[in-house]
Amino acid sequence: MIEYQLTFKHWICLAIVAATISIASIHPLEFESYLLHQAGTIFMLLVLYITLKKIGLSFVNFALYLAFLLIHILAAHYLYSYVPYNEWILQVFHFDLNQTMGWTRNMYDRWVHLAYGLLLYPFFYRVFQVWLPNLKPYVLFLLVIQFVMATSLIYEWIEWLIAIQLSPEDAENYNGQQGDIWDAHVDMLLATLGAMITGGIYLLQQAKAKN
Repeated sequence: MIEYQLTFKHWICLAIVAATISIASIHPLEFESYLLHQAGTIFMLLVLYITLKKIGLSFVNFALYLAFLLIHILAAHYLYSYVPYNEWILQVFHFDLNQTMGWTRNMYDRWVHLAYGLLLYPFFYRVFQVWLPNLKPYVLFLLVIQFVMATSLIYEWIEWLIAIQLSPEDAENYNGQQGDIWDAHVDMLLATLGAMITGGIYLLQQAKAKN
């Protein structure tokens, strides 16, 4: 169901995000970089609210959008490269994920970019569906994929432009490249794959609905 107003369940979700931001703001790893990342959070919240009011969103789309922001907020606190996910998994499950997978770097930032495509595909799909209502589902699928690819590239450009204004240490903390010259390329690829996965599920559901 498409909704145009914030209801109780929306406010509960927003309260969770606000609480997460408040907790993440307590002694972040590097305050200046944290503020830069959270500026993006505020911008995305404004986009979400305006979109809800203008064209309407299903609650699932709204919740998935905020789920992505929660992942981003956690990353902002630890500067992406230092999120101790492996330590948490070791403590809870007694399982070394990095060692098992053969990872030599912190992979949390990879997950954030994958989640960008996975979780925000429904939001982008809704925008294109309203803007271009006569297009067939597979055309909308291709448009959303291209949009995710394009916005991922733009984000990497913006990140680079910010980073070159900082000291080498602050730049590394902000963009989380971890010495990988292909970091931006892999991030964009993962965002695209995430969108393709969610988009593929959408197409299958639509095909089943017709049959």
